[in-house]
Amino acid sequence: MARSTFDVHLQQIVGVLLIGGTLVILRARGVTDFDYLADVLYKKQITYLNTAPVLFQSFFIFLGQCKKTYAVKYLRALCSGGEAFASKLIDLIQESNIPNYTLWNLYGPAETTITSTFHLVDIKASTKCIPIGRSLSNYKCLILNEFLQNTSVNQEGELFIGGVGVFAGYLGRDDLTTKALVDIDDTLFYRTGDLVTMDNNGLLHYQGRKDHQIKLHGQRIELGEIERCLLNNTSISACVVMKWNDDYLVAYVQSSSNMNEEELREHCQSHLPPHMVPSIYIILEKLPLNQNGKVDRKQLPSPDFSLSTLLSSDKSDTPLNQLEERIHTIWCQFLHSNESRISRNTSFFSVGGHSLRFIELYYRYQSLFNFDARSLSIGLFLQQPTIRQHAQLLETLPFNDIQTTRWQSLHNNEGKTYLN
Repeated sequence: MARSTFDVHLQQIVGVLLIGGTLVILRARGVTDFDYLADVLYKKQITYLNTAPVLFQSFFIFLGQCKKTYAVKYLRALCSGGEAFASKLIDLIQESNIPNYTLWNLYGPAETTITSTFHLVDIKASTKCIPIGRSLSNYKCLILNEFLQNTSVNQEGELFIGGVGVFAGYLGRDDLTTKALVDIDDTLFYRTGDLVTMDNNGLLHYQGRKDHQIKLHGQRIELGEIERCLLNNTSISACVVMKWNDDYLVAYVQSSSNMNEEELREHCQSHLPPHMVPSIYIILEKLPLNQNGKVDRKQLPSPDFSLSTLLSSDKSDTPLNQLEERIHTIWCQFLHSNESRISRNTSFFSVGGHSLRFIELYYRYQSLFNFDARSLSIGLFLQQPTIRQHAQLLETLPFNDIQTTRWQSLHNNEGKTYLN
């Protein structure tokens, strides 16, 4: 059996070799080069693929767009882990018509040697919630309330994991180790901080985080770190950062000064890695508080991504020619925006876009404008992420390539084919 993996861990390498399989390790950045990835899967006849749900989604969207579903014909086992598994992903995978395969949902933090629970997904069943399943052999899962008491069926509690994979502790951080490891009945358990429930069948269902640590596009993010970065700006007196729709970070900022969203974005970009920079900034005179004097997150206004403050209100900043209009239409579909104007000089990442959606956008360009990575790499588009700059890049393509482009109108329902 051949194997390919996006995040190779020691246990996965040894596991493959123990069963006499062939391990295929992708080249650097190969995970986001979907042409290369599809080629490897097909030529190496990969039968096992393990990655995060967001990358599964982007990759299978690409296969459908570029009509390369033949690349996954040899797959027999798909394993998803690292983030909550959305049931709509099943339909996307099914569209690739893989002849015969099993789909597994895996769960486990690094502190328990990655995978601790597993669930075989019924791809034919209609369900809105995919469980993280049951514990692996030699592991034990407990669901405890705030008093470290066992919870009942369907009652939410924190997940504690014990067993052979539990780590020894954080190097040089005894304080963190003491908080993370708990001795229960002479067995050492790791308190995950994840909230789960157990149904009548004994299956675990992930509900969210106990604290405000989140997973976004495969990256673990401490929201408090972003909040501390924003508070370093002397004009901000309070702030809250939240995850919305499993795709975006939204920052709520309390400030009495004449601060704008672009200033906040530039501040975050200069102090935080790209995956931690919020997509939307909502500036309020005062954050809503509950009776205990804490920020009432339920009362915070919902962000409206279609009404981003960076949508153009200046007609002189709207698309100027047919190609820019074309790109503008594509952006509206990818960003789920019904607005008539997005500034031609606004960054894709400033109007609700994120890195994985940008990859999908790039492959949409390739499909529509008939070019490959040798002609225009994704790096060029990332460095120049506006409608005007994308049009300029596409104008450098040979005239014949542009002529063969499908210039028919794009409709909203076409956009819905490629986006969830």
